[in-house]
Amino acid sequence: MKTLFSLFAGLLLTATATAQAPDYSQFKTSDEENNIEIFKLVSPSVVNITNSRLVRSFYAFNPQEVPQGSGTGFIWDEEGYIVTNYHVVQQADRVTVTLQDGTSYAATAVGVDPDKDLAVLKIDAPNTELVAIMPGDSSLLEVGRKVIAIGNPFGLDTTMTVGIVSALGREIDSMSRRKIRDVIQTDAAINPGNSGGPLLNSLGQLVGVNTAIYSPSGASSGIGFAIPVNTVKRIVPDLIAYGRVQTPVMGIRQIPQADYYRRQWGIEGVIVLDVFPGTDPARVGMRGLSRGPRGRIQLGDVIVQIDGQPVRNEDDYADVLERHSAGDTVKVKTVRDNQIREYAIRLLSPSSR
Repeated sequence: MKTLFSLFAGLLLTATATAQAPDYSQFKTSDEENNIEIFKLVSPSVVNITNSRLVRSFYAFNPQEVPQGSGTGFIWDEEGYIVTNYHVVQQADRVTVTLQDGTSYAATAVGVDPDKDLAVLKIDAPNTELVAIMPGDSSLLEVGRKVIAIGNPFGLDTTMTVGIVSALGREIDSMSRRKIRDVIQTDAAINPGNSGGPLLNSLGQLVGVNTAIYSPSGASSGIGFAIPVNTVKRIVPDLIAYGRVQTPVMGIRQIPQADYYRRQWGIEGVIVLDVFPGTDPARVGMRGLSRGPRGRIQLGDVIVQIDGQPVRNEDDYADVLERHSAGDTVKVKTVRDNQIREYAIRLLSPSSR
């Protein structure tokens, strides 16, 4: 009797445990639900980009198309504009964009900005096939916030990785060797092929463009970088409309190899080589380099501040001007003959110089 009772009790406990076991197909944590929702929402906006070059063999007259690499991009709007990294399409003779459904289109580059490692492509696709990404606000990011990367690492299309914002305000070198500032650092796995893909927040909004990894091996090591979306939102309209960024100019020419001369002369700032006639710098008396009585080079104005922002080098100078438009007037502080001088300079459109 006792044995029968123990057997019955065991069967009852087993049945109860089985009844209480959760159904995995129906069970999701809130974070898993968020990840799945974002992937379904945004993956149709993510595209695969392949590029190739035409190479002429020594033994053949006809050029051969040689695959050069691949990367990721995303649909900016329903007119067919695609945003990616400049280095993904650099030196390409032919670029192909493949949508999530497998449809491929020939793409043309309408604008590039090597300084920020950004490029805009255009494809001729029906707008019904194009799902535009939703831009967010990268100024709202904080260290510790969840971010999601979607891309095509190692040619494996539409791959999602999850991480956090590891740091803000980083600097990395662009293809033109200019500093890209205010870069987002993330530990979301970013590998070759992820370049140009979107970095997303928990609402599925674009907060950055994945552009680089820090890794001795070339694979993800938990340190990836993304260009903030606020920079992208400022640059992309110019690339679409003009083919390049419309950063205003001041009307001066900067000295080449400036780092060398700054070290030689023990100074900081942008060294004015000369000023263009008819511009505000010429009218207000700003001076460039000159030669003294014995042929020695004499410094003219060295720009050390614009609108209260320190200017230590050409990167600082460009960053300040990028925040302005042609027609704006800026307050410029320079040093000349050991004296501080201040000027009000009206900025010009880049096409005027």
